Amino acid sequence: MANYDVLKVDGSKAGSVELNDSVFAIEPNNDVLFEAINLQRASLRQGTHAVKNRSAVRGGGRKPWRQKGTGRARQGTIRAPQWRGGGIVFGPTPRSYAYKMPKKMRRLALRSALSFKVQESNLTVVDSFNLDAPKTKEFKTILSNLEQPKKVLVVTESEDVNVELSARNIPGLQVSTAQGLNVLDITSADSVIITEAAAKKVEEVLG
Repeated sequence: MANYDVLKVDGSKAGSVELNDSVFAIEPNNDVLFEAINLQRASLRQGTHAVKNRSAVRGGGRKPWRQKGTGRARQGTIRAPQWRGGGIVFGPTPRSYAYKMPKKMRRLALRSALSFKVQESNLTVVDSFNLDAPKTKEFKTILSNLEQPKKVLVVTESEDVNVELSARNIPGLQVSTAQGLNVLDITSADSVIITEAAAKKVEEVLG
């Protein structure tokens, strides 16, 4: 197990913590990571796209002209696909893009994403936030003290209303719990701030 510095919200060092190498220090599996990101992006798609086929287009109930004797091609309805205003052939229909991954692969993807942030020195461990009330200005000061970039993911042990309300008006900042941690949020952020308690909780699940 490797030692990681634990910082206070003012940027000073509060101590150190040992984190499990099997969660935070593995060799990232890029293939599984890519698959997990695609899975989450696919699940976010609404899939409500639709077009009208010839049976759904209004009108066209009468045969436009008689079958024989006109010299023109036979037609059954003016709502056939070759007519302007007719139905669409092979257009998109409502569907779900979601698919599943085995649990072991999902956990490997999470471990890979966390280890990738550690390798790039983009994982910061803090002791706690201890906000008495929602204060966006105070939270901005915390980010400044910790020298964080614009896109940051903050991970807490459990739901912290003060942290969530303080962070929601800051562009590029996202808050998640240890239980709700996912690959897309980790990889989308430039940096991850995780509390010591949240890191231990993640280890319990993924270790």
